[in-house]
Amino acid sequence: MSQTDVMLRRILFPAVVAAVAIAGCSTGDVAVDDTAGSTVPSTVVDSAAPKSGCADVVDAVIEATGDGTYRVSATVRSSDTGDEKYADAWEVRAPDGSVLATRVLAHPHVTEQPFTRSLAGVVVPDGTGRVEIAARDSVAGFCGATMTVALPEG
Repeated sequence: MSQTDVMLRRILFPAVVAAVAIAGCSTGDVAVDDTAGSTVPSTVVDSAAPKSGCADVVDAVIEATGDGTYRVSATVRSSDTGDEKYADAWEVRAPDGSVLATRVLAHPHVTEQPFTRSLAGVVVPDGTGRVEIAARDSVAGFCGATMTVALPEG
């Protein structure tokens, strides 16, 4: 992904999320096609609005690594206050809800919001076309906005 693509994603994605929230969508998904000239899949944004006190997934990218596994990068926004309350993990889930991988976050990110962390070596069962990324708050648990991402080919 070029530096221009990354910049456009960081500018346009929050605008799309805000537009969905303003529109008050309560059902359905909004597809954001960010694949122009790259191997990054289009991302489907969960239309649920972020919830106060929860850890929200605000962006996610999945890359095929060529060895049958994937590298998942998730951007999380949370109301971290310190060791007593922070986003402490995110999960990659199959469509049936089973957990495929977990990225444990060992410390708060009070001054780094939102923040992005990656996890390599994620194994996804054959025939799975997309996965859901969900973040966990150390106090509130899994309650925030999630993101469903289509798997890239290859």
